[in-house]
Amino acid sequence: MARTQKIDNALQKRFAKQSTRSKSRELKTYFLIVCEGEKTEPNYFKSFPKKVGKFIYDISLEGGGINTGGVVDKAIELRDKSKQKYDRVWVVFDKDSFKANAFNSAILKAKANNIHCAWSNEAFELWYLLHFHNRITAMSRDEYKEAIEKAVHGKSGKKKKTFKYQKNDTGMYSLLEQVGNQTNAIRWAKELANSNEGERFADYNPQTMVFKLVEELNGQSQELNDELVRKYGDRQ
Repeated sequence: MARTQKIDNALQKRFAKQSTRSKSRELKTYFLIVCEGEKTEPNYFKSFPKKVGKFIYDISLEGGGINTGGVVDKAIELRDKSKQKYDRVWVVFDKDSFKANAFNSAILKAKANNIHCAWSNEAFELWYLLHFHNRITAMSRDEYKEAIEKAVHGKSGKKKKTFKYQKNDTGMYSLLEQVGNQTNAIRWAKELANSNEGERFADYNPQTMVFKLVEELNGQSQELNDELVRKYGDRQ
């Protein structure tokens, strides 16, 4: 009869613990997001889940009264001075009333310094509106407030009939999850991005690259996920 070898109980427990750790190992990713706006964009991005699958997001947010060119300079400064090595550094800003040359130059400077750029033309609120409509014609930033309110009322009926859009609203992420469609917003934003080529970014209205940052925060960026697995996946 074959002889059965017994494994010490303490050793069994250690093997079990190592196996569980290997299967459930969580990967921490560090983001720095520098926003032109003081509250609108920071309030939105800080509302994202901090854990998606095996990825845990540690997000540092900076914002407030920084102009388009300054937001890129601020991101470079914060990144280079920080003891934390960020996996991703993002800047978030709008075309707004800035001159075309300044807007285009800020985007190119970000790219040259390995900083990811979630720019919008004309305004960040285009990203909100895309949760409801495939907006393909230009709007002024003053028109977005009314358009968002109408869209929310149309999707939620009487329940949100008194909704008034405020730029510093801390509940926009939650609201959009309830009555909007982020999947459509990503799809429509990609279609807008694919319809333009070259570096005349100020001419591309409407357009928003916010979807790229959103995909990364959702754990939907295969490029980032693969990068994190290569960088941290073999660590205990």
